[in-house]
Amino acid sequence: MQKGLLCLAAIHLALLGQIPAAEKAPERKARDAAQPIAIPTFHCIGLYWSPPGGAREREVQVRYRQRGASAWKEALPMRYNPIPKTDEDLADYRGSIVHLAPGTAYEIQLTLAGTSVTARLTAATWSEDFPVGETVKVGDRDTPLRITESGTPQGYRLYDGRGATIDVRHKHDACIQVNASYVILRGFTLKGAGAATSTPRGIIGAINLEGGHDIVIEDCDISDWGRLNPKTGFGMDYDAAIYSRSSTLQRLIVQRCKLHHPAYDGRTWYEPKFPTHSEGAQCISLFNTAGNHVIRYNEMYSDLEHMYNDVFGGGSNGSYRGSPGHDSDIYGNLVSHCWDDGLEIEGGNRNVRVWDNHITQCAMMIGNAATSIGPLYIWRNVVARSQWQPGTSGGYFLKMGYADSEDWMTGHQYIFHNTLFRADEFLPTGGLGGNRIVKHTVSRNNILHVRDGQRNYSASENRQNTDNDFDYDLYNGRVPKGSESHGVRGEPLYAEGAGFDAATRTGRFQLAPNSPGAGAGQIIPNFSDGFTGPAPDMGAHQRGAPPMRFGLAAGQR
Repeated sequence: MQKGLLCLAAIHLALLGQIPAAEKAPERKARDAAQPIAIPTFHCIGLYWSPPGGAREREVQVRYRQRGASAWKEALPMRYNPIPKTDEDLADYRGSIVHLAPGTAYEIQLTLAGTSVTARLTAATWSEDFPVGETVKVGDRDTPLRITESGTPQGYRLYDGRGATIDVRHKHDACIQVNASYVILRGFTLKGAGAATSTPRGIIGAINLEGGHDIVIEDCDISDWGRLNPKTGFGMDYDAAIYSRSSTLQRLIVQRCKLHHPAYDGRTWYEPKFPTHSEGAQCISLFNTAGNHVIRYNEMYSDLEHMYNDVFGGGSNGSYRGSPGHDSDIYGNLVSHCWDDGLEIEGGNRNVRVWDNHITQCAMMIGNAATSIGPLYIWRNVVARSQWQPGTSGGYFLKMGYADSEDWMTGHQYIFHNTLFRADEFLPTGGLGGNRIVKHTVSRNNILHVRDGQRNYSASENRQNTDNDFDYDLYNGRVPKGSESHGVRGEPLYAEGAGFDAATRTGRFQLAPNSPGAGAGQIIPNFSDGFTGPAPDMGAHQRGAPPMRFGLAAGQR
């Protein structure tokens, strides 16, 4: 692996078989991280370590194995990157191991390169089976369900809404309000959140998470939420199917849900005139929560008459927190129909991981302006159809740039094996940030196919760019001089039958054997698994792999 292809870092102790309790997983400051700590999710473990002798020229090498196994596997090294003026960075070195098995213990070894300084730890990923204590069966109702009684780590309190509809008919702001921990909401159909008042204030959520931690929302169908902004005639900004502004909300899991068709249409950047930021409802809005969330296997969609602002997002973008919050995973989702960011992943982005999503009919596919702590990992996503307004103009695969101030652009970002897929004429007009400022970013093995190869940027060449490493990508647009020394200029040729199948929620995005980029990628430890031959293909879908699955189809067990 080339020296330019990088590093990551260390985190929290995990408990095998369940999500660790908040009181047993306190945040630790960087000066306390001389011993590595690990923060897990179902498929990933974030790592944090501040070894003596750490320095910018020294990476931390990472290897791991299932407990009891003999062979070690390599993970992406961790890069030294303490962030001044905050202890939210947690350690000098930060990074992630990905594609792990749920409910499994792993041995991890960390080595400071060029030294004899090493550390060993054992951490376990979360189990997908939650222990259930009391079950509360909920029936149809037209008033909000308020949940204030918590379960325990040994027995979650399950609210069973299967077969039930809560339709508050726009007489109340929420269908369900939660201020409790160790709670499961399962199988609800929710409608009509958002009271129709003449002067709406604040943000509403069909599910409003006022406080608590360790909350699971699964198999729910949420629609017809939100309020009308009488000043604009469009939906109120950020009104959400699932909403929280709780600074203590930690370990929220949203899985196998359908979030679709809000009550009102959102406005584009061009309505009523440009430049006016888009406005409208969102599927999920999280503001400066405590992080460690998982958003997976959901279908978040609508139509051109009921568009979103962002599909997933929140704030604060210029901060050390933001959305979704540290050590969070977003994967396997179907995302569509917004006039701004399909996935707004902005703020601290400390060990935030985004992969295997299908994103379409959005302006910016993924917003990542800015990443203040990092590292942020974005890999194996497929994006198509980018529009700022109906019938014309497109945005970027990755927004990049900064929020409020360039000073927030201090975190590292890793962009691997993504595909900008030509489903129709509306390809993105920018790959890595258009020509916005990009810093501390590594790009490998992506298909950066933009609409106009002569005028559009596959990767930004802004003069203020700093500390970037773009290589081994298939691209047709403009790229910075001196970059992509192993990249391939050209346009992808896909295997017969390529594309997304809306009926099955599956997709085939493999390159044809004679395509530019086939077998021309670089092997990235822990990220390039599943290829055949001496080197991986560029793009999200390796030849010989089964169809990619998104939404509820991806969550089937």
